[in-house]
Amino acid sequence: MAVTKVRRGKPRQSEERGLSLETVVTAALAAIDRVGLDAFSVRSLAQMLQVYPTAIYWYVPNRNALLAHVVKLALREVMPETDPRDWEAFLTELFRRYRAAVKRHPNIAPLIGAQLVSNAGVDFTLVDRIIEALEHAGFAGDKLLAAFDVVIAAKVGFVTVEFANLPAEDALRWAETMRETVDALDRERYPHLHRHKVRLKNRHFILRWENGVTVPLDKSFEAYVYATIQGLRQLLVR
Repeated sequence: MAVTKVRRGKPRQSEERGLSLETVVTAALAAIDRVGLDAFSVRSLAQMLQVYPTAIYWYVPNRNALLAHVVKLALREVMPETDPRDWEAFLTELFRRYRAAVKRHPNIAPLIGAQLVSNAGVDFTLVDRIIEALEHAGFAGDKLLAAFDVVIAAKVGFVTVEFANLPAEDALRWAETMRETVDALDRERYPHLHRHKVRLKNRHFILRWENGVTVPLDKSFEAYVYATIQGLRQLLVR
């Protein structure tokens, strides 16, 4: 992780606690993993590190900057090893690596999928490689730009929904209510849904009360990746 320049006059407290940008960001990610994004704060992080919040602000200027570093750390292993010239294999590996990273840190899913602050933590080398892969596929001009947006949305979209956070309060009661709601679906009113209800419930989108941490959607994800790649191929010749 790149270390930002520390301000002159850093408090002795941070030196005594062995603080650095890396330790602060690593601790922040661990805290978000444990308590979730909504409950996370710089103040609670400072308490965990046994320092005053001002000590943390010697390494990051504000909470948004800290969250950007957290995203970068969580996604540090997303870069595919496949050569971008093999664009289909490259993008397939990208989607799989991204999902694996979010599965390790599911509480960051809403941060990446719904908050632009995460853009400040983007690995621009990865962005460059994605564009390179699309150029090797044959995309150019406006089609290249559209394909780029498709790839980014595809990378983030399925995974954000799969690992959507459970309710922070009274999760057990909420899960039981969802289970009862699905079980009570009327055969006459929803004949097609009812026919597939047993296989759908808690195993596929909408009709579930657990997320991908405990009930991963592996087969559906692979179908999604395949459909995205095939869609890009069709976009090339459209």
